[in-house]
Amino acid sequence: MTTDSAEQTLTIDELAAQAGVTVRTVRFYSTKGLLPPPVIGARRVGRYGDGHLARLELIEELQQQGMTLAAIERYVRQLPPGLSARELAIHRAVVASWAPDTTETTDRRELERHAGRPLTDDDVRRLAAMGVVRPDGDAFRFDTGPLRLGVRLLDVPLSQESILAARNVLVEHARGAAHELAELFRGEVSERETRAVRSLSAHMHPIVVQALLTAFQRSLKEELDGWMDGSVPADGSEAPGAPGASGASGASEVGGAS
Repeated sequence: MTTDSAEQTLTIDELAAQAGVTVRTVRFYSTKGLLPPPVIGARRVGRYGDGHLARLELIEELQQQGMTLAAIERYVRQLPPGLSARELAIHRAVVASWAPDTTETTDRRELERHAGRPLTDDDVRRLAAMGVVRPDGDAFRFDTGPLRLGVRLLDVPLSQESILAARNVLVEHARGAAHELAELFRGEVSERETRAVRSLSAHMHPIVVQALLTAFQRSLKEELDGWMDGSVPADGSEAPGAPGASGASGASEVGGAS
């Protein structure tokens, strides 16, 4: 299993807590072959990494979608070997893209259980600022998927202002892409019955999300690679002749990913 650099090492209890499941559930998935075996460390204590956590979260997402254990086993077996935690997270994002609304309202203790760790008052304020947690009197409203993402962002070495600015950029461009795609498909569905329109939407949703994720992942890699090798100036403008300078790269990626 491919792992990311400087990944965390977790005991089975810590892994279960971060994933919001029980230790018994982790062991059950392990016996079914859905989770790779841990690395055996000192005193023969099993150690799990980010890849285990990402795979466990993907399995839990599939279960929440109503998939049977047999179907989950087939899905996991079909995954390419050696996926990193980041790549598994992308799979989970695609699965979650057509999930029903799973917003919950609960108390602080239950919120921390879903977060997989204790939360300080400052943590809760930052999560609320991200829009991940919504205080409701003495209770808190949240969606499990975004909550886990927000909790991970708490440890990212970026200021809250940068994280919020990044969120605003993503929301703005996501809304723009959704509007343009809706306009593109409008002519295709205008003459169809409501049932046919809903069917088309259900089929297109995961495909479009996968295409956008793939295009974004590759485009961001190109930007970072260009930044590191100097082909993209520090002010963010593209150097003459730099890859993607024509603006066609993103469009071709979306088409290819679908």
